[in-house]
Amino acid sequence: MNMKKIGMQMSLLMGVTLSFFLSLTGLLAAGKFNVVGWLISFLISTVISLIIGFLIPMKKVTDGVNNKLGLEPGKLGTRCMESLISDLIYTPIITLAMVFMAYKKATAHGAKIPFIGMFGKSLVISLVVGFVLIFIFMPLYMKLVFKKNGIGGPQGPNIQGSMSNPSEKDD
Repeated sequence: MNMKKIGMQMSLLMGVTLSFFLSLTGLLAAGKFNVVGWLISFLISTVISLIIGFLIPMKKVTDGVNNKLGLEPGKLGTRCMESLISDLIYTPIITLAMVFMAYKKATAHGAKIPFIGMFGKSLVISLVVGFVLIFIFMPLYMKLVFKKNGIGGPQGPNIQGSMSNPSEKDD
């Protein structure tokens, strides 16, 4: 089985999901929601997410951290660590880009707001939302992608939601 293909499919699904919800969260938190703004934010965020996902081998990163910490595949603590790692890689970059865009637009219209304050508030909210999204969607998408690629039979892999699966072999 080509684990790179599975990694790409996971990156696509997680990138689009994070982008969808983080774009929505950012605009709602700012109190400036409009469909056009959300679409622009979503598209830019999706492109950023896909670039991150295709450049950073998340499975290798999370497996490396899990091994160093002695975390066992499938355990709640392992899932939390994997979610945190993904969150800390994706969310700050996406949030920085979205806040910078919003800051430029606001200051162009005469607003006098500090960038750091705007970024800090958005980052905290986005990190919490991102963690929850990753924790919920990653195991669901893994089962879907594994099933689609013929791993784990009709029920998907028995990995209890963890990105780490000792029966996986990197090809």
